[in-house]
Amino acid sequence: MNALVPVGEENTQLAGLDGTQKAAILMMLFGETAASSVLKELNPGQVQDLGAAMYGVRRISHETIAAVVDQFLEELSQQTNLGIGAGNYVRTVLNDALGPDKAQSVLSRITPSSAEHPIEIFDWMDAKAICELIMDEHPQIMALVVASIDTQLAAEVLRLLPESTQPDVIFRIATLTNVQPDALKDLEKVMQRKFKANTTLRASQIGGIRSAARIMNFTKQDMEQRIMKAIKGEDKDLMENLQDNMFVFDNLIQSEDRALQTLLREIEPEVLTLALKGADDQLLRKLLGCMSSRAAANIEDEMEAMGPVRLTAVQEAQKQIVAVARRLADAGTITLAGRGGEEMV
Repeated sequence: MNALVPVGEENTQLAGLDGTQKAAILMMLFGETAASSVLKELNPGQVQDLGAAMYGVRRISHETIAAVVDQFLEELSQQTNLGIGAGNYVRTVLNDALGPDKAQSVLSRITPSSAEHPIEIFDWMDAKAICELIMDEHPQIMALVVASIDTQLAAEVLRLLPESTQPDVIFRIATLTNVQPDALKDLEKVMQRKFKANTTLRASQIGGIRSAARIMNFTKQDMEQRIMKAIKGEDKDLMENLQDNMFVFDNLIQSEDRALQTLLREIEPEVLTLALKGADDQLLRKLLGCMSSRAAANIEDEMEAMGPVRLTAVQEAQKQIVAVARRLADAGTITLAGRGGEEMV
């Protein structure tokens, strides 16, 4: 079997690699646990061939890794209806296998250059990278980017932006409607400087009150208050509309017990205890009623032993629970009812 060496020219990256060698490269990216699971499904001869190939990929170049992964994803997308554009999953796998710096080098070569979603490429980046990319851009460009990515990631990007810019970005997101191709062309210029990407131009539904409210749901309490205060100075009605669409801790009382039971299983006991210190009695009883008698009794004992706590600490704990609730709702795991949640019919 030929030893693998770094490949310099793009059109020769895959030259000399057979299927076993490509599989070996992928196996090295999978990590020990996943790779072991794959090996268990192979016969002895296949294990021997693949194991030998894995020894040969130790000096493989990042360019070759990128080419193999790119080809694997392309072939897989032609054979399955699964959502291959799962940027978060691929990024996590590569980060675990290569470390963040090397993974970003690979991702910059294999991320999709076109997609139905005009700026899907940002889903492959972390908050710091996105922030650095848009930091010097016009606030309208910032708003387009922040409005188009996952809400939790968007909140982190918003946090990294200058405080003086944050209210303007949320204001623009809240007042976005249909984004026309001309606006996306400006956004393309931002992307092309780093990725040399091309996107399909079309009118896109980006932003709006609900989008801005969802992002605000993931911000910290002091940041939320500061942004809301600044927006109120510009447009009081918009600020009130944003508040009406935000899902807050008190809205949990309108959700079904089954959804709350699922939510509570995702919350650390100490976070829940702190959050319930600031809950009204009706909500407190409802949430404790969604727990086992023993767990509820433990929470009540912890609350009593905790004594007085800072209001800001309670608010932050409640925001954490709201963020988890939003994540579960967006994933379709639970249905929320109430302000900013799903309408119940």
